[in-house]
Amino acid sequence: MHLAYPAVLAALLFCTGLYGVLARRNAILVLMSVELMLNAVNLNLVAFDVWLRDALHSGQALTLFTIAIAAAEIGIGLAIVLAVYRNRASSDIDRLRDTAETDEAEELPDDPDGPDDESAGAPEDQATAPAGKAKKAEATA
Repeated sequence: MHLAYPAVLAALLFCTGLYGVLARRNAILVLMSVELMLNAVNLNLVAFDVWLRDALHSGQALTLFTIAIAAAEIGIGLAIVLAVYRNRASSDIDRLRDTAETDEAEELPDDPDGPDDESAGAPEDQATAPAGKAKKAEATA
């Protein structure tokens, strides 16, 4: 058996999986595409193991390890997708961007080390609140 046949098939599988990861919007289809890519790698590992006639069969052992990792990845990935689908009623990847951090982090105090001695017991009044936020905006700009 020539090494070119399984190598070309693995390249086609990997390219198909890569296209699926880059072009699909559904999270389930993206997970399936990642599995295609892992299977292409497994095909290459077994083909090179047979071609090199390795006495330890390390390519096949690594393939079994990759299959176990892929099974765990699919289990966790599907659990995440199901949890997101229950909360959002959609498994569209582009709609998941609103899970990022919100602007709540911008409302933290100006001094992360703690309050100064002068303002330790005094509450912040309405007149000084915008000035603190303006200083913070100037510092980040």
